[in-house]
Amino acid sequence: ILLLMVLLAGIAYLVRVYGVQATDPGQPGYQSVLSLLLAAVSGRGVFYYVSMVSILLVLALSANTAFADFPRLCRAIAQNNYLPHSFATRGRRLVYTQGILVLGVLAAVLLIIFGGVTDRLIPLYAVGAFLAFTLSQAGMVGHWRRVGGKGASRSMLINGLGAFATGVTVIVVLVAKFAEGAWITVLLIPALLLAMGLVRRHYHLVFLEVRSMTPLELTDTTPPLVILPVQGWNRIVKKALRFAFKISPDIRAVHIDCGQGSEIFRDEWCRYVEQPALAAGLAAPELVVLPSPYRLVLAPIVDHVLEAQRTNPGQQIAVLVPELVERHWYHHLFHNKRASVLKALLLLRGNQRIVVINVPWYLDA
Repeated sequence: ILLLMVLLAGIAYLVRVYGVQATDPGQPGYQSVLSLLLAAVSGRGVFYYVSMVSILLVLALSANTAFADFPRLCRAIAQNNYLPHSFATRGRRLVYTQGILVLGVLAAVLLIIFGGVTDRLIPLYAVGAFLAFTLSQAGMVGHWRRVGGKGASRSMLINGLGAFATGVTVIVVLVAKFAEGAWITVLLIPALLLAMGLVRRHYHLVFLEVRSMTPLELTDTTPPLVILPVQGWNRIVKKALRFAFKISPDIRAVHIDCGQGSEIFRDEWCRYVEQPALAAGLAAPELVVLPSPYRLVLAPIVDHVLEAQRTNPGQQIAVLVPELVERHWYHHLFHNKRASVLKALLLLRGNQRIVVINVPWYLDA
């Protein structure tokens, strides 16, 4: 602190001696006071450029402090459920990636809004910094009041005076710089507090809903009703059916009849599914054909699943969704995404009794 005081006093003295005056940051040819002072003292020689590069490195280091500590602060807040838990998770580089990304985006947004002129951010910085000082000093007053002991009254007085002084500074800056950007903090800080409160409330409600203080119940182990959407007979459907037979004898295949090839599929189903199942002494899966004159595919399947869970109140519904898994990125251009959309619709419109199981088929081509 003493070194900073000496440097600040020296700069103030030299600025007065050399008659250096600050220029408008928004004007062309703008230079900082330090740049003008260095040019006045040493000229535009090597020393000037070495000094300016050194100042740049110091500023970069100070900016890096925010990227080092802000993610840690977010981690501490997230561990108390006031921020999404992703802020408390380390990335593969052993840093809190989420906090770094959010800080980078927010910094970029502020620079864009204020036209890249950092001087216009000073009111925001002043309010935020002195508000943090006020809260920390007030927190220490509460700490000494709670802990007590020898010297507690003296410490409370010192921290109380500090909280009062910084609090007055916050009010002065807010009033003086309100129109220059300080109003943003007046809106932003309460909004952040409200958002954090809502995040904590959400996590608390989720905890109350999913927690369990009872042992595992195994009284009802009725196999689920397996529903398998099928559009044709192929190796993917064969794999899904084999898995379905392993988890339940109650299997229902749902085929959407869009007016093309349904009779051919019925014959294939009888030949390739029903007859082999009966020959093996198993109940043949039920084939349900849903007409769709307007060629809708996903909506009838979702409606059928919801109707099945209403008509089978004592049974879980397991929906098997066959899906192609492409090896190369360009393969995604050749196949539709009905399986992914169907899973999303079932998850959005489903309930606790509907289970969605993915049956992948990995393409080798």
